Amino acid sequence: MNEIKKMMPVMYRHEGDWDGSYIHLNIKGEIIDTHRAQLSCSFPDHGPNPYYQINRYSWKDGKKEEIHFPGTYKDKRIWFDNDRIYGSVWELDNRSLALTWTRKDIPTSYLYELIQISSDDSFRTRTWHWFKDDRCFQRTIIQEKKVK
Repeated sequence: MNEIKKMMPVMYRHEGDWDGSYIHLNIKGEIIDTHRAQLSCSFPDHGPNPYYQINRYSWKDGKKEEIHFPGTYKDKRIWFDNDRIYGSVWELDNRSLALTWTRKDIPTSYLYELIQISSDDSFRTRTWHWFKDDRCFQRTIIQEKKVK
């Protein structure tokens, strides 16, 4: 059994494919960007990464982006370190996860994310708080539904 399944049962409930939307707001609450997101969360039994996530973003103007997030496991956390971010996720209670990470392309930045999964594991709500130089400058609201 993958150690994450045993030690992080709430995280493991996120396994599968998710479809949703991102709304990015400036500090005044004005919409500065929206896009669709399709995420795939998996827990491979073999290989170097016990967690693997792929985010596929698409905008109405045709722009697309795909980002891979291989994760390692240590001390009841999943750790990420790729070209874009460095950070970790941990469980808060029986339906909530917290993440904190640094965007490598935004010096002096850090983000906090809170994720809630529904009791039937079909819906997720996520919020991000973006900081730069210790000042919140942006927020992101994410709604997702499990599609597989």
